[in-house]
Amino acid sequence: MGRKSQNFSTSGPTFLTAVDWSNSHHRRSVAACLVQGVYTLEEDRRRGRAGPDALAPPWWHSFNFLPIQILVDNHDLSIYGAVFEFTNYPYHNHEAAPTAQRPPRYMIAFRGTILKPGNRKQDLKLDFHLWLNDHKNSTRFHTGLETVSQVIQYGHTWLAGHSLGSSLALAIGREMAKCHGIHIETYLFNPPFITLPIEWIKSKTVKFGLRIISSAITAGVAAIAGAGAGSREMDSFTALPAWVPYLFVSRSDPISSEYAGYFKHRGDMEAIGAGGIERVATENALGSIFSSCEALHLLPSAYLSINGSAAGFREAHGISQWWRHELELEYKYYLHN
Repeated sequence: MGRKSQNFSTSGPTFLTAVDWSNSHHRRSVAACLVQGVYTLEEDRRRGRAGPDALAPPWWHSFNFLPIQILVDNHDLSIYGAVFEFTNYPYHNHEAAPTAQRPPRYMIAFRGTILKPGNRKQDLKLDFHLWLNDHKNSTRFHTGLETVSQVIQYGHTWLAGHSLGSSLALAIGREMAKCHGIHIETYLFNPPFITLPIEWIKSKTVKFGLRIISSAITAGVAAIAGAGAGSREMDSFTALPAWVPYLFVSRSDPISSEYAGYFKHRGDMEAIGAGGIERVATENALGSIFSSCEALHLLPSAYLSINGSAAGFREAHGISQWWRHELELEYKYYLHN
């Protein structure tokens, strides 16, 4: 991450001088900027930048937030998340206005992987846990979950993350919804989808055929597994539909693009009369059917935003695309019944 990309005055949404909290573009931009603030906070730490030399503060000061808690990995001492408090919170009663028209009182943001000495070992270790759906053995997950559980008691709270950080936010949001019935407004930027990137295939016929084969295999294996881990997966899945996170993916990003195909395929299968097979396949993952781990990437419901204009992996998987003023997105709302 270069110094220019960390500098709010050269890379941030300086056009966003007044935030309209009822505007979804503004909400998305602020959430992305606070995630960038965590990235830059860690870079400040690594490079010994402090006081007037620190580059992180404008990423939150510009939107009237302050970090009130920094989340530090106890293995490598890196900063991977932060709790931000909105300093101009206008409501004595935080239920005074509709959720869609007010800012969060707190935002908990998680950065993604940093492949630099001092960061990559622990970041890749968490990547490995999350890709194996083994997040519950991660100290970052437990610390993040405990932090969220405490913070939400004091006011309206958002979750946000990018890449690895979005997987962490997703895991925490799922846990809060499934176990406590608490549906946190969650912004997931380039969340990893743990499968082959079928969405990258150009031929619609080949792509659809591969998805049908995949669905049939998954549904068949789930049926053979019977009442084992597959049923636990479905029990978890059916507890989640009322939680609708915001997903932001790029078609050119092999890490997150499969979410677009995952949700679209449901409708395609219904259209050809194979909805029953797809419902089973949607609620299960091959890797988790015979294990005690839940597949994080299986979501019943979502607000999906797709950026089709990003070019190249660095741009398509980067966080900066999500606060661009001219960004044109394709929107889809999926609610599992």
